[in-house]
Amino acid sequence: MDLKQIEYFMHVAERRSFSRAAELLDVAQPTLSRQVGLLEQELGQHLLYRNGRGVEPTEAGLRFLEHARALLTLAMRAKEDLQDLRDTPTGKVAIGLPPRVARCVTPPLVQAFRQACPDASITIAEGLSTQVREWLLAGRIDLALLYDPPVSPQLTCEPLLREDLVLAAAPGGRLTLPAAVKVAQLGNYPLILPSLPNAIRTLVESVCRRQGVHPTVAAEVDAVQTIVELVAQGDAYAILPRSAVQGPAVTHPLALCRIEAPVIRNKLVLATPRHRPATRLAKATAQLLRELDFGLLFLGGVAKASAGGKRVKMRH
Repeated sequence: MDLKQIEYFMHVAERRSFSRAAELLDVAQPTLSRQVGLLEQELGQHLLYRNGRGVEPTEAGLRFLEHARALLTLAMRAKEDLQDLRDTPTGKVAIGLPPRVARCVTPPLVQAFRQACPDASITIAEGLSTQVREWLLAGRIDLALLYDPPVSPQLTCEPLLREDLVLAAAPGGRLTLPAAVKVAQLGNYPLILPSLPNAIRTLVESVCRRQGVHPTVAAEVDAVQTIVELVAQGDAYAILPRSAVQGPAVTHPLALCRIEAPVIRNKLVLATPRHRPATRLAKATAQLLRELDFGLLFLGGVAKASAGGKRVKMRH
């Protein structure tokens, strides 16, 4: 079987369209159709059937699609493995980042990457931690930074940063804040929180449940930046990581108070697939991430950060 034919079939099957696949691959549609037809002849099976909206994989096509993805991934890994023999890492690496993390991490990471790996390219994919985790498990990205991912035998997670969550409100508005609030009192504050299974919401719900507290959720908004903007209008409170309301990347400074008894801390981890061999480039990029000063990037010296559960000074 020809790998190019397999690649053509995979893109047509995934996009349910010869025309969209041809545009993506930058090949003529008749050429694409002919190559897929040759693959069907070799396999002795119809892999696709046409309908009014495009094409759909047959039962045989769906089964072969799984093999096609595996074959192309294996071929890519073989190529990268040989490329790893060179002195300087080459190829492509894809990293998944939550949007708020991407704002702080992308500039220094890309700068360090270009210096360390000038013959390679990097892709930054942004999404919520739950979405980025799915991309990592599906093999669409090579490594990721995630907030409080659920334990999985498929992932290795290395803590990089722990950060306090705080109760936030608009400064100088009608909603006031004490210097500190206990978890047991959080039910008294109308909150804007992300919806489940967002990592912040999952963490807050877990801590509150153990304390017998039921948070009062005034609104559910998934994007942290949007929550900050809504809280700045003065109509509700929010529970957010400290760096979302203090630090160099903040655009809407908010008033905040500590949450205690117990303190709620999130955890940012470097996640890599346990059962998929990492390329030399992916290993080099992971090391670049470890060397970033997350305390400075996120908090700008406003508050101390901790890694691995211990108070430490972040590595430079």
